[in-house]
Amino acid sequence: MKDAVYHQLVDDLLLQIEESLDDLDIDVDYESAEGILTIILPDQSKIILNKQPPLHQLWVATKFNGHHFNYTDGTWIDERTGAEFYRFLDEAMSRQAGTQVELKLQQN
Repeated sequence: MKDAVYHQLVDDLLLQIEESLDDLDIDVDYESAEGILTIILPDQSKIILNKQPPLHQLWVATKFNGHHFNYTDGTWIDERTGAEFYRFLDEAMSRQAGTQVELKLQQN
C-alpha cells in the first residue's frame, strides 16, 4: 500500500470514530492530535488509537492490552487475534465503560 493511501485510510477512520463518539449516549470525551486519538471514558480510563506509518498499521491501547491492526482486503484486522477492528472497538469500549457501546462505524 502506498503511504498516501494508508494515511488517508487511517485519517478517515479516526474522523469517523470522532463523529460517532459525539453521538453516544454515555459521557465520552476525546482528544485528537497528529494521528493519535485518545478516547476518555466515564471512569477516566482511556483507549488510545494511533498511526504507525512505517508499518502501515493502526495501534490500539486499552487498559487491558495493546493491539496492532493491519489493513487486509478492505478490513482492519488485529494481527495477533484476528479480530475485526469495528467489532473490537465496540467490545473494548463496552468493557471499559461498563455498559454496552456501539459506535455504528461503517467500513469505507
